[in-house]
Amino acid sequence: MWFTFAMAKVQTRRNFLQAAPLAAAVSLALPDRLLFASTTPADGTQSTASAAPVPFQVFTASALADDSKALAAKPGNNALFDSKTIPLAVVLTTEVGKSAKEFEWHEGRDHIVQIVDGSTLYEVGGTPKNPRNTRTGEWLAPASEGSSSFKLSKGDMLLIPRGTPHMRSTEGSVTFILISSSGAVQA
Repeated sequence: MWFTFAMAKVQTRRNFLQAAPLAAAVSLALPDRLLFASTTPADGTQSTASAAPVPFQVFTASALADDSKALAAKPGNNALFDSKTIPLAVVLTTEVGKSAKEFEWHEGRDHIVQIVDGSTLYEVGGTPKNPRNTRTGEWLAPASEGSSSFKLSKGDMLLIPRGTPHMRSTEGSVTFILISSSGAVQA
């Protein structure tokens, strides 16, 4: 995949760093049969490749900038991608002065967070204290002993594997892309 990005004439390091999280999440979430489907088997006979369950999508920089401007005017979420057939969701979010009251973690979801603009504080990891199950696979706790704090700013990325307690606090404003994968982990 790096070869593809490196050989594009107008590709810059910045564009690569913006596109890499989405490409990584998609490659982790797609079943192997979709990633490596071939029209010519090793024996040289012709076969038909299985069709992707949903069409590919391109998120242009200008479209994302327009979405970011709209969210700056009215903070909230814009679901860029959500599918019933691919265990992946991509959401563009802007929030202002918002702080979680508790740590959360998920048994069946991983997160990749890429900061587009602004900054936020993440507390990640540790051992949850007084946890409670809110629904199947979803947990909350008022504290997580031994968690680490990270201030994330424009361009920073954070990977939060399933089962990892996390909490976000934003004093000012932040816009970020949240990529969530779900489904069974492949060994």
